Amino acid sequence: MIPRNLRHLRLFSAVAELKSLTTTSEKWHLSQPAVTQAISKLERGAGPLFERTRHGFFLNPRGEVLLRRVERAFGLLDPILADISPRLRISLTYAQLQALIAVSESENFTLAARRLGLAQPTVHRAVTQIEQEAARSLFERTSFGILPSRLCQSLAQAARLAIYELDQADAELAEFDGGEAGSVVIGAMPLSRSVLLPRALARFRQQYSTFAVRIIDGTYDALLGDLRRGSLDFLVGALREPAPIGDVVQERLFDDRLALLARPDHPLARQTNLTIDDLLDFPWVVPRQGTPTRARFETIFTSAGKEPPQRLVESGSLLLMRGLLTESTHLGCISRYQAQSECDHGLLVQLPFATDHLIRPIGLTYRDKWHPTQMQRRMMDLIADLVPTA
Repeated sequence: MIPRNLRHLRLFSAVAELKSLTTTSEKWHLSQPAVTQAISKLERGAGPLFERTRHGFFLNPRGEVLLRRVERAFGLLDPILADISPRLRISLTYAQLQALIAVSESENFTLAARRLGLAQPTVHRAVTQIEQEAARSLFERTSFGILPSRLCQSLAQAARLAIYELDQADAELAEFDGGEAGSVVIGAMPLSRSVLLPRALARFRQQYSTFAVRIIDGTYDALLGDLRRGSLDFLVGALREPAPIGDVVQERLFDDRLALLARPDHPLARQTNLTIDDLLDFPWVVPRQGTPTRARFETIFTSAGKEPPQRLVESGSLLLMRGLLTESTHLGCISRYQAQSECDHGLLVQLPFATDHLIRPIGLTYRDKWHPTQMQRRMMDLIADLVPTA
C-alpha cells in the first residue's frame, strides 16, 4: 500500500522531475536528509521507485506507474487549493481530506467521526485546521447541521477523486507485481442486473477467482452521482441522450428495443392486429418517469394522438412485473433483451405490436479522462464481448 502522506508524495513528484535530492531539497527549502527520509518511507510501502545512478535519480517502471496517478491526484486537488489558500498545497494532510469529505457528506461532526472510526474532537480539529489555514469558514453552522459552502463542496469532490487515483495506484502496483489489489465497483441498472452482468461476472470469476467485485444497484440519478464522486468505476445500462453532464463519457455497446408483455393466457396474448385502444383497455407496469424506457413507452400512444395510460404501477423490477402480470390482466413494458429469458421459459409472452422502431442505446458510462486499471478494463471488455449481435 502507498503511504498516504501527501507531502511525501509531492516530494516524490519533485524528485522525479528534478532527478536530484539536493535540487529538490533546495527548491522545497528542506534539508536533504528530510527529502531522503520522505522517499525512503514512501518506498518502504510502495516498493522501489527510482534507479539511483551517479547522474541522479531516475524513475523505474514502478515509479512511472505511481507518478502518473500522483500527478492525476494533485492535478485534481491543486486548482481548488489554489482558490482557497496556496499554503494548503504544503500543509494539507490526507487525514484532513478524509475528515473534510466525511463532514461534508454527513453534515455532522459526530456522524462523520463515527464513519471514520475516530473521536469527534479529532475530526473537528482536522476541519478547523483547514479553515484556519484557509482563513475562511468552509462550513455554515446551522441548527440543522454543518452545511458545506460551495467552495468546500468543490474541494470535497476533488479530494474524493484524488483519493480514488491513489487507490488506483495501489491496484496498478499490485498488478505490476503479479498480485491483486483494489476492486471493480459497477453501478448496475435493471437490464444489466438481469442478463448482461451475470454472464460477464461468471466469465470474470473463471479467470480471477478472488478479485473483489462490487455491484451497486440504484436509480440512474443516484448511480450517476456516485460515479462522479468516485464511488463507482463505471455504470452499465441505458445511456441518456444526450449525456446528462459534460464530465462523463458514454460508450454505446448495442441498441435495445421495447417489449410489451403479458401472461401467456392474457386476453391480448393471442389476438392479432392489436390497436392502441386495445392497449389502453388494460393497466400497465412500466418503469418510472424520466427513464428512457418510460419515454419510449409513452411515445407509442402520443405518436398515435392518444394520452398514455393512466392506470400504472411504476417499477423497473422484472421480478415484480412478472409476478403482477401473472396474477392479473396487467400488461408490462420493459427491455426486450431483459425479458428474453422470461419469454423463452414461457413465463411471459410478447404482444404482437410493433416496437422495433423504439430503440434505446445500452452501454457503459464513466468519468471523463478516467484511466481504468487492468482489472477494470478486463471487466469492461468482458461486458462488451457479451452484447447481443442483433
